[in-house]
Amino acid sequence: MTTQADSKSPSAPAEDFLNRPATPAQRIHSVLHRQPALSPAIVLVLAAVVFSLVNDRFFQLQNLSLVTQQVAVIGSLAVGQTVIVLTAGIDLSIGAVMVLASLVMTKLFADNHVPGVLALLAGVAVAIAAQAVNGLLVTRVKLPPFIVTLGTLSIFTAITLIYAKGQTLQLQPGNLLMWSGNTVALGQLNLTTGVLLMIALYAVVGYALRYTAWGRHLYAVGDDAEAARLAGISVNRVLVSAYMVAGFTVAVAAWILIGRVGGGDPNSGLNANLQSITAVVIGGTSLFGGRGVVFGSLIGALIVQVFVNGLALAGIDPNYQVLAVGVLVILAVSVDQWIRSVKS
Repeated sequence: MTTQADSKSPSAPAEDFLNRPATPAQRIHSVLHRQPALSPAIVLVLAAVVFSLVNDRFFQLQNLSLVTQQVAVIGSLAVGQTVIVLTAGIDLSIGAVMVLASLVMTKLFADNHVPGVLALLAGVAVAIAAQAVNGLLVTRVKLPPFIVTLGTLSIFTAITLIYAKGQTLQLQPGNLLMWSGNTVALGQLNLTTGVLLMIALYAVVGYALRYTAWGRHLYAVGDDAEAARLAGISVNRVLVSAYMVAGFTVAVAAWILIGRVGGGDPNSGLNANLQSITAVVIGGTSLFGGRGVVFGSLIGALIVQVFVNGLALAGIDPNYQVLAVGVLVILAVSVDQWIRSVKS
């Protein structure tokens, strides 16, 4: 005689396990995994609300204009850093390349009287070539990206100092290189053309990552390079192209930097390398590659600037501003680890 228990399929316990209602933590985990930029967006909104309650000047248009202008350079640099981090790499030299490109543009225009367009294109070529060197060292010599870019950080910094001879070059307004520093008034909100360039950069690269075969291949390589290779993707070509695309974004950041500082300064952007990584990490892009959206890096850059600006308005010691950014980085990486973990 067959009992009720015997009549059940052997797979019933497994089916019951799979059909269990998801816990709130599991549902949150699933949403954050599908939307990497959601958690930093929530942090940005909460931070803005808190700082507006602490000081009502925070939401004044003059202050918001200042925040957006200050984020333009690092926000643009974070675009290129995001592309590289998505491949499970990292670029410690990206800020040094930006400064080098800005000095090339400025010196060619100011000292050699090269037309602004040609000086700009020369800076773009230098930035792309420098990043191509990084990419080739990673793919051909098989060196870890951390080691490669740590070495080229010193190399590109030295080249910049030798080329500039330690001199700062100031440019007069009214030329193409200084165009990125022009002010654009949107009502009472004053932006610069550099901010608009940054937004355009995010739109173009975001579209390429989401809707093109190159973008899909980039995510595949970052998620699992060996699986991508077995699927017929040329991993080395994708990696080199990622560094070269990053080089173009670095050149745009260099152009914005010129408009921001009013010329070429070999000592500008000293912390840009780490600041760009900070923006990417806080913006939800995984340091392990294959997960994240470029728009999240803009949110990450805004979070850092909002914290710095908000704490300054609150009269907090600048040392605590640095502390807050460090805590944000650790929390962002911890959240990423949790999101990447296998659901229980």
